[in-house]
Amino acid sequence: MRAGVRRMPPRRVIIDTDPGIDDAQAILFAFLCGQFQIDAVTCVFGNVPVDLAALNALRLIELADRPEVPVYLGAPEPLLRRRLRFAPMVHGEDGLGNVDWPRPAGRPAPGYAPVELARRALEAPGQIAVLTLGPLTNIALAMRLDPRFAGAVKEIIAMGGTALGPGNVSAVASANIMNDPEAAKVVYGAGVPLTMVGLDVTKRVRITPERRDRMKAAGTRIAEFVYRITGFYAGAYLKEGIAGFPVHDLVVMAYALRPDLFEVKRLPVDVETEGALTDGMTVVDFRPFTDRPANVTVCLNADADGILDWYERVITSAGERDSR
Repeated sequence: MRAGVRRMPPRRVIIDTDPGIDDAQAILFAFLCGQFQIDAVTCVFGNVPVDLAALNALRLIELADRPEVPVYLGAPEPLLRRRLRFAPMVHGEDGLGNVDWPRPAGRPAPGYAPVELARRALEAPGQIAVLTLGPLTNIALAMRLDPRFAGAVKEIIAMGGTALGPGNVSAVASANIMNDPEAAKVVYGAGVPLTMVGLDVTKRVRITPERRDRMKAAGTRIAEFVYRITGFYAGAYLKEGIAGFPVHDLVVMAYALRPDLFEVKRLPVDVETEGALTDGMTVVDFRPFTDRPANVTVCLNADADGILDWYERVITSAGERDSR
């Protein structure tokens, strides 16, 4: 399989996010690839507190020169739990690699992200996909606020969980699910068209030091931004003996546009919320004979080189050369 630009009408989406360095790379790709109509960016706690998530989203929108796209503040904490685990050790205290960025000129739009998610989906039933890059709290709240939301959204493509590998915040759980397992359980059980882009797939889509250096050499403002924010991220993985770093959230964008780059299977999936050792686990039932209905499209493999080559082309060709 080979990635490339395919001419088709732009995919209409809302991005729900907690930026985050890998979120930032995914969001820039989404704005710059020319194949999405991004109706809104909704923010949730996760990698950083929700206020900082919105600030970072506004920075990215300014960098991409898309000021017409509104940013909405969403959930500051999980549905039920009062446990907040941010990730400064991976993303920096500011969520973007501890680089001293100027404050963006824009501000969050008035409105609450779960309300906006439901409103926009109901105004355009069957047209808007929601791409989730963080905990699923905003999505679960939208479903609770208006039960019609699940039937109105075209599909949800969610980064989180793991089907065939370990977690990253426990032996079995990924951060996006563990940050709010109850919300994930609501979404996974809602009957909405849902694709799980799990950690076991995304961790293989890894930018090597050589690829990162090539992006810097492009000399554009966008490529320089990506190079600078990923220095901290690369360092966090290098401390664990890993050269290069995964771009987890980018894989959601790639799947939304090019599902042919993926191996997937419809499977029964549920979220564990009570296990002493398995809290936050996405329990995927691979048994050939089961009475549980297949409710999730599970990504099992991806063309990592195809995705990364595509990403590199977009990032290195966008924007003017940096004259500094």
